[in-house]
Amino acid sequence: MSRQPVRSTAAAPRSIDVARLAGVSQKTVSRVMNGEPYVSEVLRRRVLDAADELGYRLNHAARALASGKTRAIGVVTLGTALYGPASLLMGVERAVRDTGYALRVVNTMEGDTAGVAGAVGTLLDQGVDGIVISEPIEEEGDAELSPPVDVPVLVLGAPPSFAAPHVLTAGIVSDQLARAVTEHLLDLGHTTVHHLAGPLRWYAARDRLSGWRTTLAAHGRREPPVISGDWSAASGYEAGRRLAADSSVTAVFAANDDMAIGLIRALLEAGRRVPEDISVVGLDDIPVAAYVSPPLTTVRQPFDAAARDGLRSLVHAIENPGAEQIPVDNPPIELVVRASTAPPPHPPAPDHRRTPH
Repeated sequence: MSRQPVRSTAAAPRSIDVARLAGVSQKTVSRVMNGEPYVSEVLRRRVLDAADELGYRLNHAARALASGKTRAIGVVTLGTALYGPASLLMGVERAVRDTGYALRVVNTMEGDTAGVAGAVGTLLDQGVDGIVISEPIEEEGDAELSPPVDVPVLVLGAPPSFAAPHVLTAGIVSDQLARAVTEHLLDLGHTTVHHLAGPLRWYAARDRLSGWRTTLAAHGRREPPVISGDWSAASGYEAGRRLAADSSVTAVFAANDDMAIGLIRALLEAGRRVPEDISVVGLDDIPVAAYVSPPLTTVRQPFDAAARDGLRSLVHAIENPGAEQIPVDNPPIELVVRASTAPPPHPPAPDHRRTPH
């Protein structure tokens, strides 16, 4: 379809101008700019391209006055440079740009007694229309959320317990990721898998621990003692020094890539080869994971997909409070197998401590 020419004027472009340039109706422009579902990606892209070409922007202030909504989405995120939370926040920022909503971010800090509850209260005081909670951790103030949450909430990661009119979730739950990496190591022939856990105030760390534990139990395998780190390479290094001294260790699942990299360094310094003597798996697929020595086997987290699909569902819940929720499909688990995993160095001896099937 050929586009109709649009006259250049000094006035700000209007939705009718976007409709003419894109060759669609004004209703379609409205639906696209408001982030409504059930518009084909071809039409959505055509409208967004036309709006960008004309410099068209929604008049959010006028819409807020007319609708009684602020056209703002609040985000509660942990104030950290860690790869997972930072990547999720970037994914949310990118996704919000296409919804026509403003973004308001409140960081929580480890040790903050107000925790998620305090951050949610701050956003509600600002009158946001919906809230995204990204990678929460448990703090003392999370036992009760006050005031009541009366807007839709999207949780990226394992949710704290609270009530809201709509609680939506998006992304792959961490226990599924942990199951995938533990299964990978067992399938290679390892008798059992040791686990370097993240700090257990983090819901994600608890889920990864649970997924590892459940998988070992399902296979009737012995559960070794858990070692806890703090997500840093330094804590992985300290754990590696302890594990290197145990000649029975042949496989380790670290709850994130940074700890896995520190772990590998300690093992190599102690004369334990990776993967010939000990296989190591991380989680996240940070950019450097493919370039360490040996390149790290890990699970890639779909941060952008979780943010995009979750935000679409959240906007639908905000703008259609009585409608059925849009289902959010979990993206497939992507195990990235590199050179840090291999079969055990020798056939495992019978493990008489296994639990029966």
